[in-house]
Amino acid sequence: MASRNYKYFDFTLSLCSTCLNRIDAKVIFQNDNVYLLKNCSDHGVEKTLIATDVDYYLKIRNYIKPSDIPKKFDTQVHYGCPYDCGLCTDHEQHSCVSIVEVTDRCNLTCPTCYAGSSPIYGRHRTLDEVKIMLDIVVANEGEPDIVQLSGGEPTIHPQFFDILAYAKTLPIRHIMINTNGIRIADDDSFIDHLNEFMPGIEVYLQFDSFRSAVLTKLRGRDLTDKRSKALNKLNQYNIHTNLVATIERGQNNDEIGEIIDFALQQPSVRGVTFQPTQFAGRVKNFDPHKDKYTLTEVRQDILDQTSVFQENDIIPVPCNPDALAMGYALKLDQEVIPLTSMIDPDVFLNDTRNTILLEQDQNLQKELIKVFSTSQSGNDLTDNLQTLLCCLPKISAPNLSYENIFRVIILKFMDAYDFDVRAVKKACVQIVSKYGRMIPFETMNLLYRDDKINRLNQITADKTPIKDHQYV
Repeated sequence: MASRNYKYFDFTLSLCSTCLNRIDAKVIFQNDNVYLLKNCSDHGVEKTLIATDVDYYLKIRNYIKPSDIPKKFDTQVHYGCPYDCGLCTDHEQHSCVSIVEVTDRCNLTCPTCYAGSSPIYGRHRTLDEVKIMLDIVVANEGEPDIVQLSGGEPTIHPQFFDILAYAKTLPIRHIMINTNGIRIADDDSFIDHLNEFMPGIEVYLQFDSFRSAVLTKLRGRDLTDKRSKALNKLNQYNIHTNLVATIERGQNNDEIGEIIDFALQQPSVRGVTFQPTQFAGRVKNFDPHKDKYTLTEVRQDILDQTSVFQENDIIPVPCNPDALAMGYALKLDQEVIPLTSMIDPDVFLNDTRNTILLEQDQNLQKELIKVFSTSQSGNDLTDNLQTLLCCLPKISAPNLSYENIFRVIILKFMDAYDFDVRAVKKACVQIVSKYGRMIPFETMNLLYRDDKINRLNQITADKTPIKDHQYV
């Protein structure tokens, strides 16, 4: 009897990368890799690599917790995911990170920009428009965990500090500024003014490479000097900073360990976020068979390139394990101590009650879940970790502060090639659209940004609305 040359694992829904119509998809195991296998009746078969570690992929299927839904939903279910975003009543996760794009404009024209920003593209949002966008986040979240001011390049907005001042009046736990660092590097008065808003803010600083050729490839110019000047100022003022590296296969994935080691030496840096390139925005000539760089590959490169983190130190994040992995370390007296592997990983399984490290303590389990969330930063994170450390006799950190914490995050956004409805329903990074709705990051770039919505309207025009439902 003949057999398939792969192992069938699961069924999901995806999108045709050409027409963006929703189609059936198989999750298969083949040659120790995980693939998404799908067939569009108009455009044929597609096969996309989604993981290079079968064991890790199986693990994430169990890294689940009860869904934390937003305070309010803004749209009904009419056509099915991903055609009802905003958030629809079928979405399974509130916004851990809410992105407010205050401008379309940027002082760079990065070839990798998912939003297609440039010095001449679009416009700045008015202060009143931005206030409405921030109010929408608060209305949906109550007390938003993290609000990221983004763009474009938010620091070039002529009323940037007015925006920041208004955001500080709202019940937002933590404000993040997504920046290329040029304004910080070039304008001495900017860092002085920014420091006035501490604490409660964090700079999300682009930091992709140490090599001129790579920076030119990813950003359109060598930004080595700008990044150095910006980081020196952030260190001087000790403004909380997270380095974010856009990673492209064959360009800078061999620098991952070097970036982590460098970040650990910076007084103001609290962690590094690695974001593999996805096919969106200005990205051109993307070949999914050659250029797709999966979360598991990033994770393996971290393990191979640094001595800080080992196999059990980088684990799935329960709120969206398909897209997020995270590891913690403590910086204590010039020593870096990985923390994650000291905790039994089975503690994250919401149907397991006997796996807490020292005792069956459900409250402690909740604290652990809180720690492993992208929404945790600053004082909240410090308090949660301090609670956990009380149960870890190997570590004594009675005076723990945010400055002692170092976090590595892998944030893998899907595109049309690896789109998986199961994962997008738990998307916890969301953008406030100009239509006043909270849109998951992936679907925003695929269907809801600028002229992309024209394709969405074409798709839904051919569909029969389905009866809405509300889950409890």
